[in-house]
Amino acid sequence: MADEVIYEIKQGIAYITMNRPEKLNAIDPPMRQQLWDAFQDVDNNPDVRCAIVTGAGRAFSTGHDLVAMGSGNANEGPSTGDLYVVQSNIWKPIIAAINGVCLAQGCGIALGSDIRVASSKAEFGWPQAKRGIASVSGPALLSQVVPRNIAFEFLFTGDFVNADKALELMLVNYVVEPEEVMGKAEEIAAKIVANAPLSLAAIKEASIKGSEMGLEERVQFAQDKRNEILESEDAKEGVLAFAEKRAPVWKGR
Repeated sequence: MADEVIYEIKQGIAYITMNRPEKLNAIDPPMRQQLWDAFQDVDNNPDVRCAIVTGAGRAFSTGHDLVAMGSGNANEGPSTGDLYVVQSNIWKPIIAAINGVCLAQGCGIALGSDIRVASSKAEFGWPQAKRGIASVSGPALLSQVVPRNIAFEFLFTGDFVNADKALELMLVNYVVEPEEVMGKAEEIAAKIVANAPLSLAAIKEASIKGSEMGLEERVQFAQDKRNEILESEDAKEGVLAFAEKRAPVWKGR
């Protein structure tokens, strides 16, 4: 069986490509397991500084494979929720290169990413209610990203959202022509990997964990993370490189 997720690392960037183009990258249990494995490597591999997740062919992902959901092995391996949680606990930056239609669990993976670049032909949607299915990514993620009344309209009607509307709602950072999606994602990733990995991780962790805290606790947590990073070799290297007018060499420690 061909890999349902292609995983590669190039110049500090992990590329996670959902690879069932003939099924519009619908997610079945093997793909879910392979996505889980890829995210685990992004989290634990020191050679990875940033990740880009995308889809092969003309779709990012249409979400759950409904045929697989009706089979006896639909619940094998990590669950949908497991996948969202493991992705959300990776402190390295993740970029979604949304090359086409992006629905349901596909939207969940996109929303679980930190920066989103969409094709002008991309469409977003949560059509579960039309299929007699409840949603995980809609209530757990979408309703935390856009105002609840906006999320409810999409979730209750099942209507799709085009790329321009997604940009207006700040679901995505950029909308570009289809052939420019990966290039734009790589441009952003290259800027990210030029920066200190410990700093990136601390900023992301303080932002995400801090969102669940009151202001005083949030500020203290961010300050503690900053102080922790100030003691690192990379912090010393950053100051020295600035003084010497050269590019820093980050070691991640």
